[in-house]
Amino acid sequence: MRFEGTKDYVATEDLKVAVNASIALERPLLIKGEPGTGKTMLAIEVAKALGAPLIEWHIKSTTKAVQGLYEYDAVMRLRDSQLGDARATDIENYIKRGKMWDAFESPARPVLLIDEIDKADIEFPNDLLQELDRMEFYVYELNRTVKAAQRPIVMITSNNEKELPDAFLRRCFFHYIRFPDEATMQSIIDAHYPGIKQRLVNEALKIFYDMRKVPGLKKKPSTSELLDWLKLLMTDDVDPETLKQRDPSKLIPPLAGALLKNEADVMLFERLAFLARREARGGTN
Repeated sequence: MRFEGTKDYVATEDLKVAVNASIALERPLLIKGEPGTGKTMLAIEVAKALGAPLIEWHIKSTTKAVQGLYEYDAVMRLRDSQLGDARATDIENYIKRGKMWDAFESPARPVLLIDEIDKADIEFPNDLLQELDRMEFYVYELNRTVKAAQRPIVMITSNNEKELPDAFLRRCFFHYIRFPDEATMQSIIDAHYPGIKQRLVNEALKIFYDMRKVPGLKKKPSTSELLDWLKLLMTDDVDPETLKQRDPSKLIPPLAGALLKNEADVMLFERLAFLARREARGGTN
C-alpha cells in the first residue's frame, strides 16, 4: 500500500516519502503548510490512489474531541420517553456515531482526515491521544468497547493557527508542504489544464511569484488561487501580451480578485501603483 501521487495531484518526492512512512509506521501524518497548498486535497487523493474509503472530520472552533467518538442525546431520549415512544427503551437509538467510530468499524481500511485540527480548543489534540494510540474507546452508555479492526490511515492538517501539544506531536509523523517552486507549479498547472497556452502560463507565473514577493502583503496568493486566476484568464481569452506589457502604473493585474482576497492587499497594490505613477511623472520633468 504505497502512494505515488495521482493524475490530479502532483506530489513532490518528499511528500510521497512522508505519506508512505506514515502508513508504514501506522502513525498519524500531521501536515502543515500555507493555506491553499493542497493539504486537505492530499487526503482525498491518497484515498483515491489506494482505493480506500475516505472519512472526513472537518474541525471547527466549537468541535469537541468526544464528537469524533460518539454523542449521546439524553434530552431526546427523555422527551421520547415522556411521549411514550417505544424507541426510548433502547438507548442505542440515541447514540450518534462519530467519524472515528466510523473509521474504526469500516469494513475496508479507510483514510481518516482530521482537517484543520488547530481550529479547535488547545486541549482537543490531547483529548484524542489515547484513542489514536490504542485505536479504541469505551462507550459507557452501551457498556461496550469500540476497537479498530485495522488501523485507519490518519491524516491531520493544520494551518498553524495555534501550537499543538508536544505529547500529540510525538505520536505523529510530521511533514511541512513547502510552497511549490515554478517547475512544480508548472506540473500542477499541466495536471489541471492540459493544453493551456504556455505563453499565458509563463507570463502569469511571473506576475504570480512577483506578487508573492511584495513586502507587507497580508495574504499571499496560493496555488488554488493561481489555478482560479488562470481559469478566468482562459475564459476571458486574455492575450499573454496583455500580461507581458505591464504598465508600472497599473500594478494590479487583470482579474486580480482571484488573487487578492482582502482590502488591505488591494490598497497596498494601489499605493504601489500611485508611487510608480508619481515616480514616472518625476522622471519626465
